[in-house]
Amino acid sequence: MKLTIKEIADLAGVSVTTVSQILNNKGSRFSSETRQKVLAVVEKYQYKPDFFASNLITRHSKTIGMIVPDVTDFFFSKVVEGVETYLNNSGYMILLCNSKHSLQKETQYVTELIHRSVDGIILATPNLLPEDHILKQPVNQNMPFILVDRGINPRESGRLIVKEYEGAYQAMNFLIAEGHRNIGMIRESQGYYQLTERLMAYKHALRDNAIPLQEKFIACGELNLDGGHKAAKELLENNEELTAIFCGNDEMAMGAYQAIAEAGKQIPDDISVIGFDGLDISKYLVPALTTIYQPSFDIGHTAAQFLVQTINNPKQKIPNRIFNTNFVKRKSTKSIDIPKQII
Repeated sequence: MKLTIKEIADLAGVSVTTVSQILNNKGSRFSSETRQKVLAVVEKYQYKPDFFASNLITRHSKTIGMIVPDVTDFFFSKVVEGVETYLNNSGYMILLCNSKHSLQKETQYVTELIHRSVDGIILATPNLLPEDHILKQPVNQNMPFILVDRGINPRESGRLIVKEYEGAYQAMNFLIAEGHRNIGMIRESQGYYQLTERLMAYKHALRDNAIPLQEKFIACGELNLDGGHKAAKELLENNEELTAIFCGNDEMAMGAYQAIAEAGKQIPDDISVIGFDGLDISKYLVPALTTIYQPSFDIGHTAAQFLVQTINNPKQKIPNRIFNTNFVKRKSTKSIDIPKQII
């Protein structure tokens, strides 16, 4: 049985205004006896507020839209989990959209979410948003939104930045200290997240250790299992001298595991492997994957927190947040003898 607020008021013997204020935590002026009468009816009939109806009054739907480039991506699944955890605890529901890396599809979803009167939008995008983007248009200037974009879209506040360079540089220095000189890298294909910080760290670590950069040691693929498998297979077929591979993310590293096995090689005896992301699943690989952990859950949790703060305080400046990475050493790497000519 679904009750209306008026029916709750009748059953409790109070006014509709009294019920409304108590349900919205604005009933401090009412006695504990009155509050108990109302809440007893609510509990007995398991009343849930009709957000569509309340939206007409409060202008809040208690719904947040979120757009991600790939709902199957392990990294984004943890970001979504962080968002959902914060929003659920704050009384919000989430509408999740999958843009499939497309700026056009992303824009269509933003338009739909605005038309559905969401209270705010979290946009995880690999794209540089154009100046005439729908969220930048004057008609939508009151729509709160947070970008999860690795900081590629210039702005003074609301930037969620991960210290990717530092983490990748530490991983490369670790491999070099372990004696590796012929280190491959598998990175993202053009058109997806441009993980330039990770590639830059790879190149700088080689330079800073006086190791020549060999472009043939870098292969591209999509940031998923298949992309990692194909890129690692390409590297192994063309570069017998490789002793280690640094992967753009953990999912690519998982694909690389398969390619290494198919090549008749073993990890870490023949090839050391390092990933990036620190996904939960990485510790269950055989051997467990050495990786750089980034707090994907916390990124999502913070994005949701910032968005709700913006909804509640539209004039308040959104802060920036910097997330550290951590190097996690496991069983997929080993030290080797440093070539005599390098000593």
